[in-house]
Amino acid sequence: MAERSWSLGGALRGLFTTPVVDDEMWDDLEAALIGADFGPDLSDEILDHLRSEVERLRITDPRDVKRLLRETIEERLAAYDPTLRLSERPAVVLVVGVNGVGKTTTIGKFAKFLTGYQRTVVVGAADTFRAAAVDQLATWAERAGASVVRPQQQGQDPASVAYQTVERAIADGTDIAIIDTAGRLQTKAGLMDELAKVRRVVEKLAPIAEVLLVLDGTTGQNGVAQAEAFIEHAGVTGLVVTKLDGSAKGGFVLRVQQQTGIPIKLIGQGEGIGDLTGFTPHVFAQSLVP
Repeated sequence: MAERSWSLGGALRGLFTTPVVDDEMWDDLEAALIGADFGPDLSDEILDHLRSEVERLRITDPRDVKRLLRETIEERLAAYDPTLRLSERPAVVLVVGVNGVGKTTTIGKFAKFLTGYQRTVVVGAADTFRAAAVDQLATWAERAGASVVRPQQQGQDPASVAYQTVERAIADGTDIAIIDTAGRLQTKAGLMDELAKVRRVVEKLAPIAEVLLVLDGTTGQNGVAQAEAFIEHAGVTGLVVTKLDGSAKGGFVLRVQQQTGIPIKLIGQGEGIGDLTGFTPHVFAQSLVP
């Protein structure tokens, strides 16, 4: 991870090599944080904390400021628990998010992540409003070694596909059922009503273990604004940040977690089926400030 070009480390490379902690160093650090998409408010919070610690500890070596920055970011990232709650059998996971964020491919990668831990997985193609989404999801799921429940006819009620998916998981003794959901309808209210119906129907068979919201890391704050309806109404329990593979800015990860109060549980760092991983605050902080 430390080699990724979205690392804050690139902007910091020459920053802590100066012999003294001075105003120029603070100005450059502020620019680096904002450039890495921490945003002005979070950047100010971090800088205020660092300045007070530098004064309190009487730090004079910029390298100690760098270490303090890494520890501060890690501590803030670790304030939220990234553990996936998948102990139920079957563990039912709803995956939500606006169209275009990579939701379908993320589900395939998530299935691969789980089968890599010897978990059996069934994927439900409940985004029945987009015929192409069903075929795409099936292709990714099959590559991941997961079974697929498709709609029995085009435009089938998404809740019935979700129900059939959990029914199949129970009948086959499958560990985890992942259900794709619609990302766009005519109205936000209609979309949220549809999701609520999916929840009600699924919960007749099994509790829902996780509701994971997929966010595109390259869209930053705009992506969070687009997803606000899901955050407000869908009972989201965890975030999946995708496309952290060169053009995205790592600071967004901390900012979105603090802003929403929802833990990041998975991050996607590339296009390959194996490029989705669990989120570890320590590792991520090390990659941001190597």
